[in-house]
Amino acid sequence: MVVKGEESDKILELFLKIGLDERTARNTIANNKVTANLTAVIHEAALANGCDRAIGNFLYTVATKYPANALVHRPTLLEYVVSSKIKTPAQLEAAFSFLSNVASEEFKRNEFEEACGVGVKVSLEELTQTVNEIFEENMAVILERRYRTNGIECACIRMCKLYALSWTFVLISLLWCMLSEIFAPFLSCTCISVYFSNSFHNLPANLVGELFGSIRKKHPWADPKIAKQLVDAKMYELLGERTAADDEKPSKKKEKKEKPAKVEKAVVDETPAQPSEEELNPFSIFPAPEDNIKVHTEVFFGNGSVLRCCNTRERLDNHLKVTGGRVFTRFPPEPNGYLHIGHAKAMFVDFGLAKERGGCCYLRYDDTNPEAEKKEYINHIEEIVQWMGWEPFKITYTSDYFPELYELAVELIRRGHAYVDHQTSEEIKEYREKKMNSPWRDRPIAESLKLFDDMKRGLIEEGKATLRMKQDMQSDNFNMYDLIAYRIKASMYLIDVQLMMSLFPSAIIFDILFLYFQFTPHPHAGDKWCIYPSYDYSHCIVDSLENITHSLCTLEFETRRASYYWLLHVLDLYQPYVWEYSRLNVTNTVMSKRKLNYIVTNKYVDGWDDPRLMTLAGLRRRGVTSTAINSFVRGIGITRSDCSMIRLDRLEYHIREELNKTAPRVLVVLHPLKVVITNLESGSFLDLDAKKWPDARTDDTSAFYKVPFSNVVYIERSDFRMKDSKDYYGLAPGKSALLRYAFPIKCTDVILADDKETVLEIRAEYDPSKKSKPKGVLHWVAEPSPGSDPLKIEVRLFDKLFNSENPAELDNWLTDLNPNSKVVVPTAYAVPSLGKAAVGDTFQFERLGYFTVDKDSTAEKLVFNRTVTLKDTYSKGGK
Repeated sequence: MVVKGEESDKILELFLKIGLDERTARNTIANNKVTANLTAVIHEAALANGCDRAIGNFLYTVATKYPANALVHRPTLLEYVVSSKIKTPAQLEAAFSFLSNVASEEFKRNEFEEACGVGVKVSLEELTQTVNEIFEENMAVILERRYRTNGIECACIRMCKLYALSWTFVLISLLWCMLSEIFAPFLSCTCISVYFSNSFHNLPANLVGELFGSIRKKHPWADPKIAKQLVDAKMYELLGERTAADDEKPSKKKEKKEKPAKVEKAVVDETPAQPSEEELNPFSIFPAPEDNIKVHTEVFFGNGSVLRCCNTRERLDNHLKVTGGRVFTRFPPEPNGYLHIGHAKAMFVDFGLAKERGGCCYLRYDDTNPEAEKKEYINHIEEIVQWMGWEPFKITYTSDYFPELYELAVELIRRGHAYVDHQTSEEIKEYREKKMNSPWRDRPIAESLKLFDDMKRGLIEEGKATLRMKQDMQSDNFNMYDLIAYRIKASMYLIDVQLMMSLFPSAIIFDILFLYFQFTPHPHAGDKWCIYPSYDYSHCIVDSLENITHSLCTLEFETRRASYYWLLHVLDLYQPYVWEYSRLNVTNTVMSKRKLNYIVTNKYVDGWDDPRLMTLAGLRRRGVTSTAINSFVRGIGITRSDCSMIRLDRLEYHIREELNKTAPRVLVVLHPLKVVITNLESGSFLDLDAKKWPDARTDDTSAFYKVPFSNVVYIERSDFRMKDSKDYYGLAPGKSALLRYAFPIKCTDVILADDKETVLEIRAEYDPSKKSKPKGVLHWVAEPSPGSDPLKIEVRLFDKLFNSENPAELDNWLTDLNPNSKVVVPTAYAVPSLGKAAVGDTFQFERLGYFTVDKDSTAEKLVFNRTVTLKDTYSKGGK
């Protein structure tokens, strides 16, 4: 949420009041997190009306550096800051360190004050004496570094200046220095000219830091400003006024390197850059389970109070006892559609973290909406998870926990944190927009308990009541506006009055039957329930019940953190560590399940597994491997950079990398053009060797397959043109080209149709000696026997489903569908060996791309889907 308009001006004024300069204040406002923290700190310190700059700077430091695991103690620290009991940076750093170790546990104030030096005073005399002692102890080092002379000269100067020895000794010392100057080339030392220069020239800056460090070690709570004044005064006494020479940077003379002797070949030592720890292990960013005692989040209420949610030590210890300290994650898809490539990233994060840490990952179906969920989707999800290479620790359902969730909802009402509401969905929406409380928000607890029980027993019609959490309608977070915890899902039957009167004369019995409801059936739980929990209510509770250590989700759920932790806090349940990452968006497609469901149900595509879709079933049918998908996801990384759109060619790069290693080569012609070789006798055939792999060894027979060569071959229609040019390497009248794995051929004649434009057939001669060396190389397929056509196959050429990179942002996104996203070639020609291919087999059709056998194939005709073309734009543009 970006701060704008009047609110921004108010915050700027607030920051200026505490002494921040305008530039720092504006830069702070640009950072939402720091703005929220600093605003909270100012109000906690009760300094909204302003303070002096020194305290304001301390408030800024608290806002940016305070340990997150000890937020509960921040008001206490601010008391010490405002009262100036903590008034130095060293004290503040010590406070941070102390509170970080304490975390959310209680502590004794006297221990805190002792650790932070509260009340400790260092007199000026005591500090001066310490400075003199430290300078005396380090004088030889100071002068040696200052004058860059040998030990004798430094000792001489030190004794003269500090101890005022006799003039005789001084004169002897000066004489020695002059002799050193005269015989400098021999003695390799110069002192006298430097000695009388009275400057700090070449005094290392880190030496002053070392001196300060020694002083701070003896007096950690001394005022650093006074200590610096004393050090500067001592430096002036020792070395005189600072001059311009002190500001000059010492020149760095490059040493001449001897040229290496010439060798026949230069050896280049190319040491590759070492990958970062995060690249080697993208899961290194996540904390260990035993560290889950820090404050997860701050929930800011409209009345100014702040709830800081975290586990107590006892609760965390109980959790660790159950899990054995292992990592527990969950992959929680909703079974209301097929999984898409965004779920592949979620699987990689959830299953990957558990696998890397030796932990466990649940496959948990988030099945709280029976109207949208199907058994078909449940079965698909389990199958696709296994296909992606992941093995769940357990398969669970949110519906498995319906009894526990119901009991906790009752407890929530008893504690005064939930109520039964009778507003319609439109009224709820309107009241939330106006930040108004529901008229039923303050109804008695006993009344809500009774109504909630009626909801459970099917005595209230769908839409007439909901259970809402009593959160904070005045919060700045929309996801704290009394979210719905339970709603009714049931169908009411209107029973014929005359029929029921004849069967049941009693009016009382009729009244009961007239209000009969049928519970909406659930694909897993059956028809036991007519009330169903919402995601916002159930998700965090089931995470806690399953002892999840890391609850990982995409960034759009970040604003739900407050609700997540608020609910666990008021129910006194264990709180998992929540971390959000950027969702995976790929260009030229849609990832929304709602949009995917729309184009599937309205027949814009051929089902959930249409190869044009980014569903995992569609990608699998297209011939994409799970290995390539996981490699693509790992390459993207686990980041929090939201709104990032990954180009489709980046995915295609990983697909090619995988298939280039696994897909054997074959010859296929999509649009055949007949070529009759006139100098090869009709009926004669040659069996030629063609390579399955480009680097096949000649002695490896398994790396080759046989292709027939006869006097009738077929080439790609696009490989012939009537007019030749210099940049064209295909076949043309009078021009030669090489048939791959076979012979060079030369076009000698062209047979045209009656329109004198359409090419019907080409006549050519082949060169059996292979002496001619044409530049162009063509793929081809020959007649396997006289008068019989080659193997006929159907080929489906798939392209981008949408023309725009981000169709989801268009008002009428359906008009952006690419009409050429699927082109069917009904009769392509292939070599005979391809006839043995089975569904799912993948090949590289030479010069055309990678193709896989589709499930629509029959014994009479194979169908191939193009997985990806051979062209690679991603690696050329930079990975």
